[in-house]
Amino acid sequence: MEIIHTKYGKISGVEENGFTVYKGIPYAKPSIGELRFCAPVEVEPWNDIYQADSFKSKCIQSELPPEIQFYIKEFYSNPEFMPEGSEDGLYLNIWTPAKNPSEKLPVAFWIHGGGFLGGFGSEMEFDGEAFCKQDVILVTINYRLGLFGFLAHEWLSEENEKGVSGIYGILDQMMALKWVYENIEAFGGDPENITIFGQSAGAISVQTLISSHLTGNIIKKAIMQSGGGYKNPLIQGKSLQDAKQLGADFINFGKINSLQELREKPVEELLFLAGEFSKQKRLAGEVGLLFTPIVDGYVLAEGYDQLVEKGEIKDIPYMLGCCKEDVTVTSEGGENSPIYLGCLGFSQKLEELERKPTYLYYFKRDLPGDESGAFHSGELWYMFGTLKRNWRPNSAADYELSDRMVTAWTNFIKNGDPNNTNQNIGWIPYSSNNPYVKEFDVTSD
Repeated sequence: MEIIHTKYGKISGVEENGFTVYKGIPYAKPSIGELRFCAPVEVEPWNDIYQADSFKSKCIQSELPPEIQFYIKEFYSNPEFMPEGSEDGLYLNIWTPAKNPSEKLPVAFWIHGGGFLGGFGSEMEFDGEAFCKQDVILVTINYRLGLFGFLAHEWLSEENEKGVSGIYGILDQMMALKWVYENIEAFGGDPENITIFGQSAGAISVQTLISSHLTGNIIKKAIMQSGGGYKNPLIQGKSLQDAKQLGADFINFGKINSLQELREKPVEELLFLAGEFSKQKRLAGEVGLLFTPIVDGYVLAEGYDQLVEKGEIKDIPYMLGCCKEDVTVTSEGGENSPIYLGCLGFSQKLEELERKPTYLYYFKRDLPGDESGAFHSGELWYMFGTLKRNWRPNSAADYELSDRMVTAWTNFIKNGDPNNTNQNIGWIPYSSNNPYVKEFDVTSD
């Protein structure tokens, strides 16, 4: 199934190993010029066949600083998987095993991590081949990051019909999700069986989408990996007022005199200013990420924890988990970390609300090759089935663990249960009577 018909026009993909991949499909207009710091605008239909045969630019972002050299080696060292950055970066990628549009296969919608500062949908650890082998369609997306995705300011709120600003990156995700809902049937997918999932900032994004009335009934299941949850310190949830004050501080720091000047500044200059501004804030003692999703009263009616407490999130099956050496882990160990306890708290709250079951996991595999352990994002190689791409001396046991995780993830994506009738992996939902957390390690069951 190489050429398909969407509401925007025909798209040609690339055949690979029994499936088709469509790379770099535009889901919104480039956020340049007058569209910088605006909600995404729907892409125009095209007349010719769109050649989706190469991954496009990543959304503009600063280079990774030397202090996180570890992640450069782990995920960003292969030039083949390193696109240029651009404000023209609102693209998505689709891997499908379907041979015709009538198959109605389950759809997995992936949101990358990177602290809302970096990352992209075609990173080397992401790939749809393993999911396609399980008859699941994988979609990955780019969305605006940092200053370009989350700058709030009174200038921007005044021109917005809702009176809000600063959450463009999340609105990008929503537009991509809407694009998938309206077009995935052409790729053999079922628009009524979409699971959203993400890791780190991607998981916080997932929690944002399941907490917003703007996503309607599109989302049928959700997975949050090392982010999201209840009373998780990674979720900041600044108020619109605080975010606008931060934006005003940035505008003053950059000596920017008008909205027009802000939109006309070269992208490189804005990146430089954002970096210097962040350094100043750190020196002043401000911790945490500056430009992240905010509680704006429009996308998010209230704070994340308040919406969980009130049950004003989607009543759908959830899977949550984290890693043994994840962020927020101290000498007290991973099972006492705020990120782990945040997963438990989320499940406990949903049980109180008599919601659908929640499945919890704990990734404990110390990745081979160094002393990093089961680090934040280490599970990505395993649950995407891309171990062959990393530099590590993976064993047969690592590949077996990867197979189990791919099976569990795709089972959940298919029907909201990581087990299936043919292969019960013994993963039961978390409950107060049976607080079960599935452990993934090379020596686990």
